[in-house]
Amino acid sequence: MTDASENSGARGGVAVVIVAAGRGARAGQANGPKQYQNIGGRAVIAHTLEMFLAHPRTGQIVVAIHADDHELFRQAAGTQAQRVTAVIGGPTRQESVRLGLLALKDHAPRQVLIHDAVRPFVDAELIDRTIAAIGENEGALPALPVADTLKRESAAGVVAETVSRSGLHAAQTPQGFPYGPILAAHDKAYQLGRLDFTDDAAIAEWAHIPVKLVPGSPDNVKLTWARDIAMAHQRLSSERTHFPDIRTGNGYDVHAFEPGDHVTLCGVAIPHDKKLSGHSDADVGLHALTDALLATCGAGDIGTHFPPSDPQWKGAASRIFVEHAAKVVRERGGRIANADITLICEAPRVGPHREAMTAALSQMLGISADRISIKATTNEKLGFVGREEGIAAIATASVVFPGEVPE
Repeated sequence: MTDASENSGARGGVAVVIVAAGRGARAGQANGPKQYQNIGGRAVIAHTLEMFLAHPRTGQIVVAIHADDHELFRQAAGTQAQRVTAVIGGPTRQESVRLGLLALKDHAPRQVLIHDAVRPFVDAELIDRTIAAIGENEGALPALPVADTLKRESAAGVVAETVSRSGLHAAQTPQGFPYGPILAAHDKAYQLGRLDFTDDAAIAEWAHIPVKLVPGSPDNVKLTWARDIAMAHQRLSSERTHFPDIRTGNGYDVHAFEPGDHVTLCGVAIPHDKKLSGHSDADVGLHALTDALLATCGAGDIGTHFPPSDPQWKGAASRIFVEHAAKVVRERGGRIANADITLICEAPRVGPHREAMTAALSQMLGISADRISIKATTNEKLGFVGREEGIAAIATASVVFPGEVPE
């Protein structure tokens, strides 16, 4: 951590005060104050800091922490702790903000954002909107129109009246202000013993500083209760764990012709005056596809699982290899999205058999026909394919794995 004098003037832009000195009793303290509780693998405050540190328009950042929380803050912020100024906050949120603003006095920024550490889902667009609305003598308050019907309770605990929600808004942070006027307002309230303001917009209103409303964000929730912490953790964990991990594998194979009366391509026997030479049925298309599927989960290649030196695979139908590769993929959580095979040969003609090939692959892979593509091309009489000495195949497979986002 640094002190205010070390960080003064080190960064340009709009200064930020993050309030993190509260005890958060309503959220429970079994795991420490709520700003240090874990959501999505990191402390709440770490998520908050990350957004402001990454924003291109924010400058010096001051965090008001509790006197007992130096080590908690250091651990939560990690390497980010060296990029902010930590000051000891006060017994109330209002006093913590004032002390945070005072820490910026030597730097004297033109504008400042004041944000609650326990709003970790603030986004760059909301920060932009708030900064854009700050005037020379005007603050900015992100807020959402109140959607619920409001009731006023009587002393007897029953509904006394329904309150019109017209024009009512729920306030959020960050709240933005010209630095000089908001510091002066906080100082004046402190000197007069006015310690009952619940947010900085209320102090600005009291000090006759106009505050402009800007659209808030439904995601920018304040974590107040233990269930809020649990829901935030579930949200971040879900986003990370279930983010689609889409992988593509490629396969290539070639087999030479030898005397025979048919070739097997993509599981279909096609009459021909030659056959393909190989240890199995030499289905070049399925061999390429097997390699493509195995490649999506780093499971080796066809030779790893079915060595040509093993006599049990002599003459075997290559659909065995494809079905095995599909099983390997599924056992690792993968879902086959599509398969694309290109057969390269001068003969036989593939077109008349494409529908049968697609049906065979659909059964092997357990996917619909519209996720399968089988194409054929010649080699324009060039090379061994052009001389009709053999057939080559290229295959591509796309598989969706529900894994974590790669670091």
